[in-house]
Amino acid sequence: MTATETARNRAAFGRFHDATNSGDYDLIEKTIDEVVAPDVVFHAPVPMETTGAQALKQVWTVLLRAFPDLRVTAEDVLADGDKIVCRNTVTGTHRGEFRGMPATGKRVSYSEIFILRFAGGRVAEIWGVVDVLTQLRQLGALAA
Repeated sequence: MTATETARNRAAFGRFHDATNSGDYDLIEKTIDEVVAPDVVFHAPVPMETTGAQALKQVWTVLLRAFPDLRVTAEDVLADGDKIVCRNTVTGTHRGEFRGMPATGKRVSYSEIFILRFAGGRVAEIWGVVDVLTQLRQLGALAA
């Protein structure tokens, strides 16, 4: 992987990250179409009936309905070859249905780590670990 390809991948990641923090679903969807391969492969459970980029769009639909003020802060972003690793802190206010729970008005703050593999300047594979346990505890769905 050349330095130019690594820079291109970092730029694509940056565009996606900025779009997700816009709160604008149309911008997120457009950016997914531009920087994510239509047949992107998830190596993490995605609770959706769809696959590929459509599943990623559906994830963002669910998240923004539940947490309209969602923010993803990239704590660390590392690029190596065709991969980018990001460690994030996610914050938001539960204002809509999420995982069968009606809105609670509670704030959440949880961690996640994603590895993105790029091919041809687009995200081709995604591995992810999200601290759902902390998220559900903060929402009151699980005992602390």
